[in-house]
Amino acid sequence: MAGTHRPKPDTGIRDCRLQQECHPIRSFHNSVAFLTGAAGGIGLGMAHAFATQGIKLALADVDADRLADVQRQFKAAGHDVLVFALDVGNRTALKQAAAQVVEHFGALNIVCANAGVAGFFGPLQDGSEADWDWVVDVNLKGAVNTVQACLPYLLDQPAKAHIVLTSSISGLRVYSPSRGQGMYNTTKFALVGYGEALHADLHSLGVGVSILCPGVVNTDISNSGRKRPARYGGPYEIGQDFDLAKAASTGTDPVQFGHWVLKAMQRDQLYVITHPQDRAMVEARHARILQAFDDCAELTK
Repeated sequence: MAGTHRPKPDTGIRDCRLQQECHPIRSFHNSVAFLTGAAGGIGLGMAHAFATQGIKLALADVDADRLADVQRQFKAAGHDVLVFALDVGNRTALKQAAAQVVEHFGALNIVCANAGVAGFFGPLQDGSEADWDWVVDVNLKGAVNTVQACLPYLLDQPAKAHIVLTSSISGLRVYSPSRGQGMYNTTKFALVGYGEALHADLHSLGVGVSILCPGVVNTDISNSGRKRPARYGGPYEIGQDFDLAKAASTGTDPVQFGHWVLKAMQRDQLYVITHPQDRAMVEARHARILQAFDDCAELTK
């Protein structure tokens, strides 16, 4: 009939303008956050953003000198900040740090598993076992170790608790033509699965989970090889003309990114995407997956 209104089917997709309605605002004022990889880059950017909202900080990093400098800066600004020079591969050190945070501040509400390395750059067929061990131990196992160390304390006050995992847009798509990020892609894809599993297990208890999938942020992660431990082959340099390192130099300010992350946490968003430039690549990947479902009947008949 002319003029009859037909409602659109509910696809589960919500317009961005409705995000305020979909995500009630949570407050983290006076919460306590434990962040790894916090002596620079995204970790330090989140720390600065958190501090503006009255969140108490416990910062961990493998670089003791930079971490001490960061602590001095925060203390000069009037913030009581705990610091822990540790390797996220060390489960004992992480558990001890989490216990000290609770002893000092009385709680642990937010954990940001942010420590990460770029890993080996090049075709996967050229990578070594040590290359794989390093990127998996830091990017994947380090995140799991960090969350596991903090979970008992988060579950003491689940309604105030939130877990932040730093994945990447490289956890949602593999760039083509190849940029030699296969090992990095592998671990960042794994963090997406880990974050979704945490959400499935914890969200009904009140614990929030956010998976960060940023594009280019102004960090020094491309040069993380300078700090590679001897057990993984020792330090290495990628060169000043490396394309991804040059792109990072003009990327988003990590403090600005930190404020976006805080806003997403307040809205209890699972996926945090701040750089939409690679949307077409992500859509193309999902189209290939959906096509495989369409092909299923023909394949299996």
